[in-house]
Order: sequence, then C-alpha cells, then structure tokens
Amino acid sequence: MTTRTRQPAPVESQDDTAFPAGPRRPAMLLAVAAGLCWSCALAMLLTLNIGADPDVFATERIIFYVLVLVAGLLSFVPAQRQLRLPGLVFEGVSGTFLLLYALAFVPPPTGSLLSLPDIPVYVILLLALFWSVSAIAMPLVYMLGKRLFRQRARQYDTRRSRRQAHEIGALVALAGGMAGLRVLTPLGFILLILILVVTEMLCLAYIETVK
Repeated sequence: MTTRTRQPAPVESQDDTAFPAGPRRPAMLLAVAAGLCWSCALAMLLTLNIGADPDVFATERIIFYVLVLVAGLLSFVPAQRQLRLPGLVFEGVSGTFLLLYALAFVPPPTGSLLSLPDIPVYVILLLALFWSVSAIAMPLVYMLGKRLFRQRARQYDTRRSRRQAHEIGALVALAGGMAGLRVLTPLGFILLILILVVTEMLCLAYIETVK
C-alpha cells in the first residue's frame, strides 16, 4: 500500500510592487496636477500685476480664478473622499480662493483693525486665514490622531479632528487680528497657544466621542 504525500500548494507572491500603478497612479496624477495649478496661480500672483485691471472678467483674472478653483478641488476632494472628512472641500476651496483673491485684488490695509475703512479688509483676510488653515490642518490632525490615540473611537472621531483643526485656524486668525491691532507679541502668541491647548484638553476630557 503506497501513500501519497501531498505537496504544499504554491504560495502566491506577496510582492506589493506587482500592481504599483493601480490605486497610486491616479493619486499621483492628481497631486501633480494640483501642484501645477498652485504653481501657476502663485506665479501669476507674484510676477503679474493682475489686480491692476479693474475689470472683474479680464482674461488674466479669469485664468487666475480657474487655476485657484481647480487647484483647490484637486487638493481637497481626494482628501475628503479618502479620509471621509465632511465639509473639507467647502472650507478648503472657499478659504484658499478667498485668501488668494484678497492677496491679488484687495488693497492692503493701511491702518489698524479698528480703522473703519480697513475693517472689511481685515474681516476678509481673517476669515480666509481661518478657513484655509483649518482645511489644511484637518487631514494632518486626523492622520496624527490615528497614530496618537489608542481608543478606536478617538482615532476615527471626525468631530475631534474638525474641532482641533478649527482651533489651529482660530489661532492663526487671532494672531492676525492681534497683529492688526498692533498688539501681537511673542508672549501674547504663547498665551493664545496655552489657552487653546487647555480648551482642547477640557474638550477631550468632557466631550463624548462618536461611537
């Protein structure tokens, strides 16, 4: 009586480089396209006096609008879809467009924040800073939280990520407001950071996470 020895099944290769272009190639193409749009928009902002033409629909202005909007969409839409952070596209596109529009076409303020003619300019700049910085910080805060927190509910808590990103945006906006009031000092900036850190610690201690 002969016995047959079963040969082990061949192990399939687990080489991750077998299909390198699958999910990565579209992301890389989007990143390159976004980088090109941002580069072109910043180049127009720094080298061309696009704000000199008062016509809102001038050719250079239209090109600038399109570049900033497309760059914002290419940057924030993939991040919102991949990380599932609702509202990221709205804040990111609105904030970056408003910030670059203000830098390009809004005359810079000449007085302090309390000067009546300059109040609208400061409001636009501070709102743009808050939105854009919050949107940029949100994906970073979310990914950092996944590494730092041990509780799964904390790791994937989008409300926490949104709150912390807004705190960072508020820090930058408050610093800009203090600069507009001519009262921004290193000590004052450190006090702002401490206030926001204590506020976030209280929020983490008393606010329930989303299950």
